[in-house]
Amino acid sequence: MKIMHIVGARPNFMKIAPIMSEMNRYDDHFEQVLVHTGQHYDRTMSQVFFDELELPHPDINLDVRSGSHAQQTAEIMKRFEPVLLDYRPDWLFVPGDVNSTLACALVAAKSSVPIVHVEAGLRSYDRTMPEEINRILTDHLSDMLLTPSRDGDENLLKEGIPPQKIHFVGNIMIDTLVRLLPKAQSRYDALKKQYELQSFILVTLHRPANVDNDETLQGILEAVHEIGRHAQVLFPVHPRTRSNLAKSEFQPLLRNILLLEPLGYLDFLALQSAADVVVTDSGGVQEETTFLGVPCVTVRPNTERPVTLTQGTNRLVSSDCQSLIHAISDSLSSVSAPDRQVPERWDGKTASRIVQIFL
Repeated sequence: MKIMHIVGARPNFMKIAPIMSEMNRYDDHFEQVLVHTGQHYDRTMSQVFFDELELPHPDINLDVRSGSHAQQTAEIMKRFEPVLLDYRPDWLFVPGDVNSTLACALVAAKSSVPIVHVEAGLRSYDRTMPEEINRILTDHLSDMLLTPSRDGDENLLKEGIPPQKIHFVGNIMIDTLVRLLPKAQSRYDALKKQYELQSFILVTLHRPANVDNDETLQGILEAVHEIGRHAQVLFPVHPRTRSNLAKSEFQPLLRNILLLEPLGYLDFLALQSAADVVVTDSGGVQEETTFLGVPCVTVRPNTERPVTLTQGTNRLVSSDCQSLIHAISDSLSSVSAPDRQVPERWDGKTASRIVQIFL
């Protein structure tokens, strides 16, 4: 069976790595090819993840790089079509909700190549988020939908997706976390010494709604600056965020924050598992902190991962300075960890369940 996998941005790498590894155990059944669209191309956002996740070198790199949503999606489609038609896979695996996901799914659908959507059915019900548009359209183009949580199945059924297309397999990102957590934690002592860590807060921000609007970004920075008076704050900075932080009006607000270059998967996981609180706008971080039992403050009005709110350690908060200060302070002062349970099938065995479907 010929399988083509698509990766484009760093969250995709954690989702495809365990599937490729599991399929490699049955190499008499599967012939795999890996296509990197080049949506994330900086070494700190791409190559380091291939190295640490032990992903094979991509068979094809489309080298698309940056652009507006329309430009990037169109360029991926244009460059991907001849690759798809040349290889003609039996199944195309597209993970997540980035532009690469939708672009490659569109090409495959128009070329009559069956599509597997990994991490299907997630909904924030906020169509101002480009990712929500990507999720919805990819789900409706796909022939097999692999969901990470029960609410994903419910969302798809409500939208009229035939139930025989839907498979509740669990959260594939947790497979990568379970496999690499011991290795990540073994790096913590060196990180602790390097950054002189005691207790600390870990911050990660990249969504345009938070970092491209100066007023919103200022409110978030004011809150983190205030918290930084009393607690150590580490902030690995996404490239798009760094360019905005360079503005002169934000410089006084960065004095209590340790700004870092983007981290590889292992170092970030090590810090995440040891943090007192994680402040983020990332979907994957909401899931990882839920599994790790680390309090998470998500700077967003909604989430496509509601299971992290009902079963995990996640809470939503607005970008308003005082609301954010209160949420972080409350998480820091909690005497005991929030009541939580690891969601169903977030057990490190999702790749095995996926491969069994195809076997």
